[in-house]
Amino acid sequence: MSQLLRVQNFFVSSDGFGTGEGQSLESPFGHANPADLAAWAGATASWPNRTEPGGTRGLDDYFTRDFTNNIGAEIMGRNKFGPVRGPWPDLEWKGWWGDMPPFHTPVFVLTHHSRPSFSLDDTTFHFLDTTPHEALETAKQAADGKDVRLGGGVHTVLEFLEADLIDTMHVAMAPVQLGRGKRLWETPDELLDRFHLERVTSPTSGVVHHLFWRR
Repeated sequence: MSQLLRVQNFFVSSDGFGTGEGQSLESPFGHANPADLAAWAGATASWPNRTEPGGTRGLDDYFTRDFTNNIGAEIMGRNKFGPVRGPWPDLEWKGWWGDMPPFHTPVFVLTHHSRPSFSLDDTTFHFLDTTPHEALETAKQAADGKDVRLGGGVHTVLEFLEADLIDTMHVAMAPVQLGRGKRLWETPDELLDRFHLERVTSPTSGVVHHLFWRR
């Protein structure tokens, strides 16, 4: 069975922005409130950070559970790892993800500035200065036969779309507008030359789940 490169649970606003303007250490999504984009997932019964019983079931919960299904490695851009630009000033800081990152697989961070690999809990972060094609081959080897998840951010997803490497995408469009930031698309119909698209609206959250797969 062939390994797929999958975008899973990628959040965008209704006007197509995946993150806001002005990213910083204190504001990973810039001026955007991440709760506005991710509230549908956080409300589900399967949200991994849930501390109390309950939560919604149904369509949103299915996508929350599917996030880790058959994933053996993740590729992410440097902006998803942290807000630092240029050479790494402090190797003690190890990303936004805390001592127990949610990935549970090898993670390959794309960057032009080398840094030694390190592990937190069951996640090992590796740092690659390479092309999308070569990063994907490296991640597939580490995934041990499972699929590879492309985690984002927006620039990285666009880069891999440009390289025609993505097999499937799940993009969750929240009913909120950001107005500015980093935009994934003007309209999802831009991708219909290469992908089939099915839109499914969650009756619970109002989020429109966009499912893309190769033609």
